[in-house]
Amino acid sequence: GCFLLWLLPSILRARASPETRPSSPLCQQSPTKVSCKGVGLRKFPKELGQGIKYLELSNNFIQNLSGSNMPGFGQLEYLDVCFNQLESVSAAALAELPRLRSLLLGSNHLDQNYLANGEAFHLLRNIEVLDLSVNNLESHMASWYISNLTSLRVLDLSGNVMTKLLAGTFRNSPRLRQLDLSSNYIMEIQEGAFEPLEELEVLNLALNSLHCITGFSLTQLQVLNLSHNALELFSEEEGAEPYLLRVLDLSHNRLLSFPELPRAHDLTHLNLSNNLIASLLPGSPHPWEFVLPYKEMQRFNRTVRPVATLTHVADLDLSDNRLELFPFPFFHSLGSLHSLSLARNCLQDVARDSVANGTELSVRSLDLRSNVLRALPHWFFDSLPHLESMDLGSNSLQPCESQGSDQGRDLGGDSHTSAPGDACTPFSNVPRLKHLSLSRNNISRLQPHAFNQTPLHSLDLSGNRDLSMPTGALAGLELSLQELSLRDNQMDEAALPCLGTLRVLDLSGNHLSLLPTGLSCSPLESLDVQNNNLQALGAVRSWSQSLRAVSVAGNPWSCCSLGWLDT
Repeated sequence: GCFLLWLLPSILRARASPETRPSSPLCQQSPTKVSCKGVGLRKFPKELGQGIKYLELSNNFIQNLSGSNMPGFGQLEYLDVCFNQLESVSAAALAELPRLRSLLLGSNHLDQNYLANGEAFHLLRNIEVLDLSVNNLESHMASWYISNLTSLRVLDLSGNVMTKLLAGTFRNSPRLRQLDLSSNYIMEIQEGAFEPLEELEVLNLALNSLHCITGFSLTQLQVLNLSHNALELFSEEEGAEPYLLRVLDLSHNRLLSFPELPRAHDLTHLNLSNNLIASLLPGSPHPWEFVLPYKEMQRFNRTVRPVATLTHVADLDLSDNRLELFPFPFFHSLGSLHSLSLARNCLQDVARDSVANGTELSVRSLDLRSNVLRALPHWFFDSLPHLESMDLGSNSLQPCESQGSDQGRDLGGDSHTSAPGDACTPFSNVPRLKHLSLSRNNISRLQPHAFNQTPLHSLDLSGNRDLSMPTGALAGLELSLQELSLRDNQMDEAALPCLGTLRVLDLSGNHLSLLPTGLSCSPLESLDVQNNNLQALGAVRSWSQSLRAVSVAGNPWSCCSLGWLDT
C-alpha cells in the first residue's frame, strides 16, 4: 500500500499533458473540471489551464482568495472552497470570476474581515447558489454578505450563530427558492423578514430556538422544516389565499395540540412526532382554555376541526406524543392517508364511536409500537380495509384463536374464541395485511389458526419470552409467509407447518436442540440459528439449492455430526 501511494504522484504526472498539467500532482483534471479536494493546498492553485468551469478545492488549508492568485478563470461557473481556513476574499479575486454561478464557502472563518469580504461580494451579481454555512456568522454579518446578491436562488446559512432574522436581510434577494437557516440560535423573526421572498419554495428553520410561529404568510412555500425548536404554537396568517405547502415538519417541539392549518389544502406529509399532544378527539379541552401564553390563541375558533381541509395528507407522524386513545373520529376527513404512526405514545384503547359511524380509513401502513395496548376490538380491522403493514411491537396483545373453517370477521366476529373480557385481538381474516410485528408483547401461547385467512408475507414474533407454539398456530400461512422471526423467545421447541414460500427464518436466541419439523419443504435462503442448543443441522440437504446465508454461532456443535457442512 505504501509503495502504491509513493508511485501515485508519478503516475498522475505522467498522464497529464504539458498543456493542462495542474500545479499539484494530486489534482484530478478533465478539460473543464478540476478537483483538488484534500490535497493539502495552502493557496489557490495557479496555471490550471484555460476553459475550466468547475473547480473543487474543499478540505485544504487555503486562507485567502486574492486577485493575484486567480488569473485566467474567466470561464469558471462553480467554485467549492468548503472546509478550508478562509478568512479573506478580495474584490480583485471575485472580479476575475464574472461567470461564477455557484460559490461554496461552508466551514471556514468568514466572520473575520466580514466588512471587507461583504463589500467584495457585491461583485457577485450573477451568483445563484451560495453556501456560507458554519462560518460563525452573526445575524448582521449574514445580512451584509447577501445584501447585493439579486440573482440568488439557493442560500445556505446553516450552522452559524444567528439569533434573529432582521427585517431587511432578504430585501435584495427576491428570487430565492431554497433557504437553509437550520442549526442557528434564532429566537426572533422580525416582522416582514420573509416578505420579499415571493418565490421561496423550501425553507429550513430546524434546530433553532423558536417558541411561536403566528401569521405565517409564505403561501407559495412547498417545504417547511421547523423541527427541533421550542414551538408551542403554530398558526397561519388570516386570509383567503390557499397555501401551496406540501411538506411540514414540526417534530421535536412543545406543541400541546394539533396545529391549525385551515388553508393547507395541498399538504401531503405532516410530521408532529416528539411533541406534547395529549388528545385529538373533538370536545377535548385545548391547552389555551386553561392558559393563554400567546394572545394569538384567543382568536382561534375552538369548534374548528383542525384536519377538515387536509384531504391530501398521505403521511402523518404522531409518534412520541402523549395520546391515550386511538382517535378514529379525528381521521374521518383524511381520505388520502396511507401511512400513520402513533408509536411511543400512551395508547390504551380505541375511541369506539367509530362503530356507529362505520368509519373506514385509507391507511395502508400503521405503526402502534411501544404503547400499552392490551386488546384491539373486533371492528378495528374492519375500519382499516386497506391495511397492508402493521407494527404492534412492545405492547401487551394476545392473538385470539380462530377456527380454521370459519370466515371469522365475515360472521360478525363470533367465531373468535376470546379470552375472558375480550382480552385478545383477532388477527384472522384481514385480507390485505401482509406485514405484521407482534414482537415483545409477552405472548405466552400462540393460539391455533391465529392468522387464518390473513395472507401475511412477514411475521415478527420475536422477544416473546417462553412462547409456546402448538401445532396449527401458523396454519393458514402455508402459501403466503416469506419471512418469520422467532428470535429471542427462549423456546425449547417450535412446531411449524409446511411453509412452502418461507425464504427467511430467524430462530436465534432460543433453546432449540432440534430444528422445527416441517422446515424441509421451505425454500429457505437465509437461516439464523445462533445461540441455541443445536448439535447438527439435519434438514440442510433440503436447502442445498436455495440457502444463501446461514448463521450458526453459539451452538454446541457435535464434531461427530458435521456432515451438514459438506452440503
